[in-house]
Amino acid sequence: MRLDEPGWWYGEAGSAVPRLLAPLARLRDAAVERRFRNATPYRAALPVICVGNFTAGGTGKTPLTRFLLEVLAIRQTRAVCLTRGYGGTLPGPVWVDGAHHAAREVGDEPLLIARGAPDGAGRVMVARDRKAGLAAIEATGGADAVIMDDGLQNPSLVKDLSIAVVDAGRGFGNGRVIPAGPLRARLGFQLGLVDCIVVMGGDASGAEPPVFEDLKKRFPGPVLRGAVEPAGDLGWIGGAKLLAYAGIANPERFFGTLARFGPETLIRRSFPDHHAFTDADAAGLLAEAEASGATLVTTEKDVVRLAGTSGASAELAARSRVLPIRVHFDERDFVRLGALIDGALKDGARS
Repeated sequence: MRLDEPGWWYGEAGSAVPRLLAPLARLRDAAVERRFRNATPYRAALPVICVGNFTAGGTGKTPLTRFLLEVLAIRQTRAVCLTRGYGGTLPGPVWVDGAHHAAREVGDEPLLIARGAPDGAGRVMVARDRKAGLAAIEATGGADAVIMDDGLQNPSLVKDLSIAVVDAGRGFGNGRVIPAGPLRARLGFQLGLVDCIVVMGGDASGAEPPVFEDLKKRFPGPVLRGAVEPAGDLGWIGGAKLLAYAGIANPERFFGTLARFGPETLIRRSFPDHHAFTDADAAGLLAEAEASGATLVTTEKDVVRLAGTSGASAELAARSRVLPIRVHFDERDFVRLGALIDGALKDGARS
């Protein structure tokens, strides 16, 4: 659970707080729906594929965005990621330079996507005004498609394919709208905004989680299973003493992944989502690792935020192992997702 998430969003039952916050939740929901009713969305000259989530917090949206960029590259489609740049100071429109920008300028997720984009620099556009960002992409030229990151609740653009990512374990929590719960708007309304749902978590070939079965009954479109899995050599985890730290929306997923590979010791340290590590934070982690004889390990997103720092923060980055991850689908769902992508590319090209 995120450090800034109320316990009653997902875990603590019987709290009266959600009922007390229900009027504020209704106001938020009404505002979201009104924004869609009053919007005049911009139709781009390029196909737009949107990746978002129904709830606040981590669902695996960023790994899926990176996965889609790879899928489109295999299709010889030059895709650009359009993102708001949450946590960054630059309003944009600005192209993210993975070699020179810092996370505090453009946000950690855009920087992570830019550094892993198949074509390198220039494949991620940060713009708080999504329409302005898309216009900048079109003016620059050289793109065949746009992946709109975290844009499900943004009505400013016409989308040719909208994909919502749902965490298999967390689901929708108590089913209420922010601030009474984790939903960004009524679930029924949000289901009407998407063409496909990816339930992310665990082994994609394993037992179907309850939220998956529920969505198959409630949603008429395709509901796919995906998994976020570690990539590369993992032999260093088994039997090791690890001090794992993470400032992401769902750190327990990261800790749980490490635990599956059998470390001798796993010390867990959580920080708020998008946490900007201070030298004091870094010094504390370094000292704890030294005292316990543990290897520091963190996420790709966390180490991106440490890039370009100095002092103890730079030392923390240098001494930390990173657990890279990638999205996996079974063959059947991969084919279904590919068909949806091809349809979006075809429809967008006709527009």
